[in-house]
Amino acid sequence: MRRTGPTNYILRKTIRELRKAARANKAAIWRYVAELLERPARRRIIVNIYKINRYTNDGDVVVVPGKVLGIGKLDHRVTIAAISFSLMAVEKIKSAGGRAIHILELVKENPTGSRVKVIV
Repeated sequence: MRRTGPTNYILRKTIRELRKAARANKAAIWRYVAELLERPARRRIIVNIYKINRYTNDGDVVVVPGKVLGIGKLDHRVTIAAISFSLMAVEKIKSAGGRAIHILELVKENPTGSRVKVIV
């Protein structure tokens, strides 16, 4: 039988940990993020900074189940958790006073996933 799903070891581990956190903490948000990460590479999510700026407020916590790119401007402090970031995106997030972290770091900080927005 042919194996399906991502071949990237880190991505597979992230999905496994998200499902485990969803079961342990009864947090459906982590199961939803895991399902989005299991998509084929051509359907994976890519979000630009301007979209995050439009849909968040100061101090919000956001999960992007994919990659964050640096097009646009960020004018408030936001914590963004994603699988990967472009260099320009990291510079813009840090210059606005925010944080760019991996999704598993956010799961450790906030296991229940309360007050976390998913941007797709």
